[in-house]
Order: sequence, then structure tokens, then C-alpha cells
Amino acid sequence: MDTVLVPPWLEPLLKTLFFNMCRIHADAARNECNMYCLDCNNGDGAFCFYCRSSRHKDHQVIQIRRSSYHDVVRVSEIQKVLDISGVQTYVINSARVLFLNVRPQPKSGKGVAHICEICGRSLLDSFRFCSLGCKLERIKKNGDASFAIEGGKNEAMRMEGVSSSRSEEELREGSTQDMYPITPPPPPLNARRRKGIPHRAPFGSSF
Repeated sequence: MDTVLVPPWLEPLLKTLFFNMCRIHADAARNECNMYCLDCNNGDGAFCFYCRSSRHKDHQVIQIRRSSYHDVVRVSEIQKVLDISGVQTYVINSARVLFLNVRPQPKSGKGVAHICEICGRSLLDSFRFCSLGCKLERIKKNGDASFAIEGGKNEAMRMEGVSSSRSEEELREGSTQDMYPITPPPPPLNARRRKGIPHRAPFGSSF
């Protein structure tokens, strides 16, 4: 049986726009389209929590999350279906994740030990790629990498088990906000503005 270097659903996944409002469930609370079905692969694209329950109940579905306005996926989910060895991972909000696509960035300066083989982004460790998209590009060009799960599972598990003591350093690229940023609640309606310093009225003239 031939090994498939790139599964048929990967390129459509990387081109999909996530976090739009679901048109079918526009009035529901959890209506953001942040899920993707690996079984359908029919151009449906992203869908919401309610679509999963009704149309993809018994399918392989992964959930996409956000970090600094870029799409990420948890290592614990994606490593079950892809060999992610060689792709830089990060610890964000206590979860190990990796980026789906390359991110805009300045060119790496001198003295950088590790860079992405495709886009030149500086990496924190001795990885080859900054994202799944860059690894895919390398496979297309040279074929010297693979997404086939065989042989890569141990490496993926090793990366997931790396100590999170580097998390502060890993977040230096601006990934400090929550995957789902929390909007602070508005001030209560009865809140009063602080008044200025009170001043005494001047005393009247004495007789």
C-alpha cells in the first residue's frame, strides 16, 4: 500500500476561512465556524458547533482556535491524523498548538540559530517549519518530508511532552492573548464618575 504524503483534506483546510458567523445558526450563541470535517472533504469548509451535531456527528472533526488573530490547532488533535514532525509548536494557555499557515513577519536577523526552510521565520528550537503550510510547501517542492502518520507518531508525542518551562519564551511572538479573547464586561450602569476635589465655599465678610 502506497504511503500518502499529503492527505486530500489538508490543502482545503489550509485555505478555509474560519470564525465567520454560521448562516444556518445565526441566532445561536456558539455560531462561529471554527470546525472542519476531515471525512467529508467536499468543499463544505468551516462549520459551527451545531452543524457538527447535526451533519458531522460520526465524522473526524478538528477544532480550529485563534492566537493573535492567526489560526492554530492543538497538537493533541492534529497528531492523530498527521505526522507533524519538523513543525514548530508553542504553548499557549497551557495547550500545545501549532499554526496552520505562515504568518507575516520581518526577515530574520543575523545570529538566528533556527529558521523555517520555506519562509525564513526564526524558530525557537531545531524545527524545520513554522507551520503546516510551510511543511506542505516543502513536500510539494522536494518531497523530502511527509504527513503520513506512520513513523511520525512517536516524534509528535515527544514534541507534545516537551516541558512547558519555555512557554514564556514561546509567547514572545505576540501569542499572549487567549485563543478566544475575552472582552471585558462594560461598567455597571449605576457606576458614578469620580468627582473632583471638593472645595469649601469662601467665608463671608465679618461685621
